[in-house]
Amino acid sequence: MHNFLPIAYFQNQFVPFAEANISIATHALHYGTGAFGGLRGIPDPNNPQQILLFRLDEHCKRLSNSARFLHFDLPAEKIQQVIVEFVEKNKPTFSFYIRPFVYTSDLGIAPRLHNIEKDFFVYGLELGDYLSPDGVSCRVSSWHRQEDRSFPLRGKISGAYIASSLAKTEAVESGFDEALLMNSQGKICEASGMNVFMVRNGKVITPSYDQDILEGITRNSIVTLAEDLGIPVIERGIDKTELLIADEVFLSGTAAKITPVKQIENYHLPKNRPITDKLREKLVAITENRDSDYQDWVYKIPLD
Repeated sequence: MHNFLPIAYFQNQFVPFAEANISIATHALHYGTGAFGGLRGIPDPNNPQQILLFRLDEHCKRLSNSARFLHFDLPAEKIQQVIVEFVEKNKPTFSFYIRPFVYTSDLGIAPRLHNIEKDFFVYGLELGDYLSPDGVSCRVSSWHRQEDRSFPLRGKISGAYIASSLAKTEAVESGFDEALLMNSQGKICEASGMNVFMVRNGKVITPSYDQDILEGITRNSIVTLAEDLGIPVIERGIDKTELLIADEVFLSGTAAKITPVKQIENYHLPKNRPITDKLREKLVAITENRDSDYQDWVYKIPLD
């Protein structure tokens, strides 16, 4: 059972989480015409009266852009204002996850985006490790990632996650922790809800934007960190066979953070992961506001 934060933002006001309910006739429920964001927050380890949010501005921009695919004008500034107030009202004392969501809120049955009501809500829940920090096993899914020509993959559109759901369940029910999806070009592009990286010969390699990936905020942060640390980064398509003989493989995302991959199919990867460990240590230090070089990545919310 999830431990939800007590206050939600719903229909332009803050209400108890239990009272933030939608109708079974809600348009987005039937057609997947919603878009969501997700960001982590933690109490500042050095100041429990302050909450730290990682790259709040980037998360708000991406959700605003996702809303545009739904013909919904929702400024990033409005999203940020609501999220900050949401945190101030809930005053969490533990690591948590925020889920902002935009959707077609009308009650109707015609699939469309024009002449239809839209809305925006925010809720949150307690969240520790989403995947094991010691490493996960993956299988290559029989389900493929959608194509940008048929789906706006640069937005976190809720309907897109049917492929992720099918792939994740297939992986778990066949004895693995996580799924890796190929795109229509036969290249490995993503996990079920995370970006993927590999390390070969001292270089960090990750699928590029033309590989039908989500433009992950944690992914982009890792690319910047690696380059700043002097680690070469290559963004391109990745073949399945490359992953099987990689020196290191890891997944990245808001929930997953940096999670090492220890096995793909029946291939076991090296247990020594110096670059993964270095990047993970750096990212944790930044999110905990212990790295002065990246303080602009951390939004601080003082609590009364």
